[in-house]
Amino acid sequence: MTFRISLLLSGLLSLSLVDSVFALTLKPFKDELFAYPAILSSEGGGAYTVVDYNEARDINKRDQIPERRVRGNYISTGVRKAQKDLGLKTDAGTIRHFAVGKTEGAQIITIYLHGQGGSRKQGVDDFTFGGNFNRIKNLMVANGGLYLSPDFPDFGENGANQIAALIDHYAAKSPGAKIFVACGSMGGMLCWQLASNRTTANQISGLLLLGSLWDDSFLSSAGFKAKVPVFFGQGSRDTVFPVEKQEAFFRSITERSPGYPARFVRFETGTHGTPIRMLDWRETLNWMLSVR
Repeated sequence: MTFRISLLLSGLLSLSLVDSVFALTLKPFKDELFAYPAILSSEGGGAYTVVDYNEARDINKRDQIPERRVRGNYISTGVRKAQKDLGLKTDAGTIRHFAVGKTEGAQIITIYLHGQGGSRKQGVDDFTFGGNFNRIKNLMVANGGLYLSPDFPDFGENGANQIAALIDHYAAKSPGAKIFVACGSMGGMLCWQLASNRTTANQISGLLLLGSLWDDSFLSSAGFKAKVPVFFGQGSRDTVFPVEKQEAFFRSITERSPGYPARFVRFETGTHGTPIRMLDWRETLNWMLSVR
């Protein structure tokens, strides 16, 4: 009996080691085009990085029609075959959303929450924001994942309840999937509310704040206690949410909990929408996958 128990424990340990070795890493998709341009400075082993941003290069040369249509080599529209416009009925209301990829049995799920004036259509637009939404769609499909871009009624309790219901639904359809929530601008209000929801916080493997806002209540949230990784991307010339305040909030997280998995990328001379255009999805999600 003792031998059998020892053999069982040895087998479980081996499986654990295999899982660790073969942890999910996203395969490349047009990395040479979407990698950050010159790094101006970096500290804390990459925890805080300043990236060079140049409108003439990163918009005018990248886009066929500036801010409206990216050049064709940045995108692959074949991914549309895996895209569906769906309506999910929940106790919180019907949630209209785009789903791209595997709606069941996904290894990884990424959700994008738009800002003020946006809609579910923004997060699946292949041509705007330098093709970066097309990239995340392709990354999810190529890696056996799912990408979601939902509508929601507001940035308050109702909106947060709907997104929590959306996460709960797809988490049940893909048990064990790593779930990441990216919030653009005002969408960050939902990110912070999700982090305060104990159930949802335990389902999430990372939060991405893109040109977004801060919330001191996060420091006492279930998400903070669970050490959910957080990424901040902010333009240095963001006039909606000043970079200095977001940097101060980022540092308050690492000061409260040394070693907390948080990263900040400052796009020098970038404005409010720059992080959505310039975020390196693959690099960021692979970092989160490595620490979660």
